[in-house]
Amino acid sequence: MEIFYILDILGTFVFAISGALVAMQKKFDPFGIFIIGFVTAVGGGTLRDILIGHQPVGWMQNMTYVYTIILAVILAILLRNKIKYLSKSLFLFDTIGLGIFTIIGTKVGINMHLNPIISIALGTMSGAFGGVIRDILCNEIPVIFRKEIYAIACVFGGITFILLSYTQLPQNIIYFFTITMVIAIRIIAVKFHLSLPTFYPKN
Repeated sequence: MEIFYILDILGTFVFAISGALVAMQKKFDPFGIFIIGFVTAVGGGTLRDILIGHQPVGWMQNMTYVYTIILAVILAILLRNKIKYLSKSLFLFDTIGLGIFTIIGTKVGINMHLNPIISIALGTMSGAFGGVIRDILCNEIPVIFRKEIYAIACVFGGITFILLSYTQLPQNIIYFFTITMVIAIRIIAVKFHLSLPTFYPKN
């Protein structure tokens, strides 16, 4: 089993947990928890596949993704009392998923020989848009639209991945380094309250 597929399954798992945790915070019923976990895990990838004309979309062709989401949601529900006491567990799962799906989306663009800018956009979409759909369904302003650095981490991750792809480094090293960098940017941004400037109309 190649590392790319393993990362895809892992990203699906952690994003499903992220979505399930948000749904439980909102006091959704089990069906609502599953739906939020599901769209968080596959929302970005589904949008990416539709845009590049890859149909049926990935999770419809491989039931492993669906089974992974079901398992993740069940574990999140069963272990909710333990998970909620883990420091910033929601942030952790969301950040890991962000890093993994960023390189997956970027690599999809590279494999299709798309322009590097488009490949980076696909990586950002894969990483961030599942969370956008999750937040909208949970009646929250998506993180990507707030001051907090989120999508920018994906952009830097995509750029790094493309640049390293031109080197002779082993593919696994490139994956690990890029994922780690996205996670590190996100953690540093939150820890030190780094954000993009906002612009408000003057009164």
